[in-house]
Amino acid sequence: MLHSTTSLRVRYADTDPMKYVYYGNYAEYLEVARVELFRGIGMSYDEIENRGIWLPVSEFRIRYLKPARYDQILTIETYVKKIPGVRIEFEYEIFGEQGERISEASTTLFFLDSSNNKIIKCPDFLMQLIQNNWQQDKLVP
Repeated sequence: MLHSTTSLRVRYADTDPMKYVYYGNYAEYLEVARVELFRGIGMSYDEIENRGIWLPVSEFRIRYLKPARYDQILTIETYVKKIPGVRIEFEYEIFGEQGERISEASTTLFFLDSSNNKIIKCPDFLMQLIQNNWQQDKLVP
């Protein structure tokens, strides 16, 4: 399993008139967390793209449990629990400042060769990083 923790502060521009995070902005928060997971295992998202691999989202699912609010610091726990094939699946939990769970989500992305727009298996350079950082004994809540 891969795991990372990312924190961010809710900006005013991310909120609706009630100062709750607008529901569509959670997708951006998950993207920030996903990019940080890749950076944490040793490769930026930019470097993956520079090597000719795109990672389009094919599925996005979210369950809103409580509203996140303006100026709140959110913690996003991101997990990859299965070794990727042609797809890589991410699971997320978003927590508020008091440790309360705000939402849970998942995204599925697939590996696309940018030179020919063909779906491919996880490229070797990325698979090696994933395997080098894979944690077998970590318990997931």
